Amino acid sequence: MLIAHRIALDPNNVQATYFARAAGTARSAYNWALAEWKRQYEAWKADNSLPKPSQAALRRQLNAIKREQFPWMLEVTKNAPQMAIIQLGQAFQNFFAGRARYPQFRKKGVHDRFTLTNDQFEIDGSRIRIPHLGWVRMREPLRFAGKLMSATVSRVADRWFVSITVDTPDTSHLPKAENQGAAGVDLGVSALATLSTGETIPGPKPHKALLDRLRRLSRSLSRKQKGSANRKKARARLAKLHARIANIRSDALHKLTTDLTRRFHTIAIEDLNVRGMMKNRHLARSIADMSFFEFRRQLEYKAAMSGGQVVVADRFFASSKTCLACGHKLVDLPLSARRWTCPDCGSIHDRDANAAINLKKVAESSAGGCQPFQRHADCSVTACGEAGSGLGRTLKTKPASGKQEVSFVPV
Repeated sequence: MLIAHRIALDPNNVQATYFARAAGTARSAYNWALAEWKRQYEAWKADNSLPKPSQAALRRQLNAIKREQFPWMLEVTKNAPQMAIIQLGQAFQNFFAGRARYPQFRKKGVHDRFTLTNDQFEIDGSRIRIPHLGWVRMREPLRFAGKLMSATVSRVADRWFVSITVDTPDTSHLPKAENQGAAGVDLGVSALATLSTGETIPGPKPHKALLDRLRRLSRSLSRKQKGSANRKKARARLAKLHARIANIRSDALHKLTTDLTRRFHTIAIEDLNVRGMMKNRHLARSIADMSFFEFRRQLEYKAAMSGGQVVVADRFFASSKTCLACGHKLVDLPLSARRWTCPDCGSIHDRDANAAINLKKVAESSAGGCQPFQRHADCSVTACGEAGSGLGRTLKTKPASGKQEVSFVPV
């Protein structure tokens, strides 16, 4: 499986300057190829005898003209412009497949990066060798063993990172996970997550905590004259604050999702309509600050690596409005009501805790074939006694049944 490790670099001034030049070269090659792609595609539509544009043809065209028209591209690694054009071809593949929008021109200072193939770099402990530059110190060694596939050097604010993709044979580097049964996780705004075990995990809300400083630095940047050195300094200070907010949020999400996937074999969450929720102007900032989509993304890939399972409840499953005791469903439950009483059985419920327990029932029913609030005798259950059955932690692929193995009779 392919896995990437993102490591902070510790370059000196000469090395940081080279990184910026290589990222600029990759950006220029990408923009040139995108403009050529558009021009050649329009020409092909006018005359079908002309060839359609492709990333391979554009790479050959750039190699033919870069010594005369772009001699500064020769000062950095050849991978910087070539991989940028390959990435443009992948962007067009995603666009035609309906997975992404039409590729846009890259801007200076926004996601500056360049990529190296596995034959153009080398890892030795806590350092990496870059073509035309030499060895650059890394803050930590590579954690994963396997075949090196590629490395992408990128800049976030004033720091440089390298993301190394490794083809690992297995996930044996992961610690052995516990087996505490199934769990339901209800995401919210006041608390990031409420578990069916009764635990409540408050979110760090970094954007809200640093909003005053963010406004102050934004106003300071807007007052600086364009092109001045002071504007450059103000932009760097604002970028560092944005990076800090993102790092605080990412740290909290990684710690929470790692803890959940190590403790529980089956985790149920809701299929939230985040795009629709963001249209609520009263809650949009708080919802974005919690990063629900990133939570689900991390939970799914970490559970798959640990042999667990993430069950996504239907978007219209009324987890908050359904009584966990008797299954009665309320017609309406306003968002302001944090606690409610069941009119049938009289049970008093906390809104988030009730939703988390109902989601846990969804997780358990997904393994046993039952529906929530359905009697166990009325639903099918998994066969007992074999590896891969029941609620025990299993790999994604269930092993073959012992009763179906071929019996060899000695001759």
